[in-house]
Amino acid sequence: MLFEKENYKDKKSIIIYFSRADENYAVGYIDKGNTEVIAEYIKELTDAEMFKVERKIPYSKEYRACVREVEDEQENDERPELAHTLDNIDNYEVVYIGAPVYCGLLPQPMVTQLEKLNWSGKVVRPFTTHEGSGLGNIPRQLEDICNGAKVVDGLAVRGTSVKNAKGKVEAWI
Repeated sequence: MLFEKENYKDKKSIIIYFSRADENYAVGYIDKGNTEVIAEYIKELTDAEMFKVERKIPYSKEYRACVREVEDEQENDERPELAHTLDNIDNYEVVYIGAPVYCGLLPQPMVTQLEKLNWSGKVVRPFTTHEGSGLGNIPRQLEDICNGAKVVDGLAVRGTSVKNAKGKVEAWI
């Protein structure tokens, strides 16, 4: 029996993502974060709406200082204040959730945003950018945060290859 992949492409969708430019591991200084590049591919392929999660006080532009900030936030289970928030996702069937993998997990600003939403009946499709950790523990973390949603197959893209990953994203969609 052949397994037919579910078609999410034509469902009402939104992309909720966190992305950081500035100095990134293995790619140096960039003007647009790697996750944002992947989010834009998804938008182009699905016509989904986009919402970028941003800290009210951005992380440091310098990579090592940013890592220290991330580790402190995660260690203290902080919920950083956001520049703006998405209040509901009632009009969407599919939610693409994208982020870089920070110490195996979602960045804390994403946790802040995602905890504010009602996930009942939603399909969640995670995507990450990374330099070796794949999806990390993010799918399991999303199952905990997005109570009532169905978390399905994820996509992991190396940050060093995002510029050439459109075909990979298209195959996943």
